[in-house]
Amino acid sequence: QVQLVESGGGLVQAGDSLRLSCVASGRTFSNYSMGWIRQAPGKEREFVAAIGWSGSTYYGDSVKGRFTISRENARNTIYLQMNSLKPEDTAVYVCAAPDVPLTWGTYKYWGQGIQVTVSS
Repeated sequence: QVQLVESGGGLVQAGDSLRLSCVASGRTFSNYSMGWIRQAPGKEREFVAAIGWSGSTYYGDSVKGRFTISRENARNTIYLQMNSLKPEDTAVYVCAAPDVPLTWGTYKYWGQGIQVTVSS
């Protein structure tokens, strides 16, 4: 029933910007933290960014200062604005959410993932 659907990925050049969206359905996530993780070939899954129910944000070190996570609760949507993209940002980006509100606990729901490719 719960579904997370990402959009906005694609192929860009180094230095370009991209904005990812994640639309949730089946449940309202206003009181839930949500986040983005990424998976690149040959690398471990990496935390990218998270946003809390009150708007607090947290970023992985590799994207801090370049990426911004935000949310629009009326649309049940979170975003990831990615600026100054680097080839090492190339990965499948996945939106995720927990099953328990008001917590930074384990993610349960996952999107299908969306490819972001940054060429040099």
